[in-house]
Amino acid sequence: MSAIMCSAKIAPVAKVASKSQAQPKFAQQCAKMAFAGVASFSLAASANAATIKLGSDSGELVFVPASITVAKGEKIEFVNNRGFPHNVVFDEDEIPSGVNADAISHEDYLNGPGESVSNTFDTAGSYSYYCEPHQGAGMKGKIIVQ
Repeated sequence: MSAIMCSAKIAPVAKVASKSQAQPKFAQQCAKMAFAGVASFSLAASANAATIKLGSDSGELVFVPASITVAKGEKIEFVNNRGFPHNVVFDEDEIPSGVNADAISHEDYLNGPGESVSNTFDTAGSYSYYCEPHQGAGMKGKIIVQ
């Protein structure tokens, strides 16, 4: 959006001052605004890399998506959707060595729509998890951290 505003304003500025004076300053200001916009977007994007729904929109007992890949340090939010109560329990035998399954699990039930919990993963590897009350129905998921 900044680039559009910048290119639209360059012509009127050029009429007031000579092109050699107005355009370089204005171009620098536009570049700074564009960089600030990209930096802000990057920070917002890394703040919450993904959202995983607990229960599909149609009420199936699944995580949506069932598998996801994120970069180290990115945050994943688990949001209660349908078919609750749900929780998020990481399988201690299917997470990277040295990671404490109890520390990253959320065993308390999410009982209402929109309730959420989140994790930030700092260790690369594969993380398998499940919903305790619906594990027998196949409510399992996987997070791959690169």
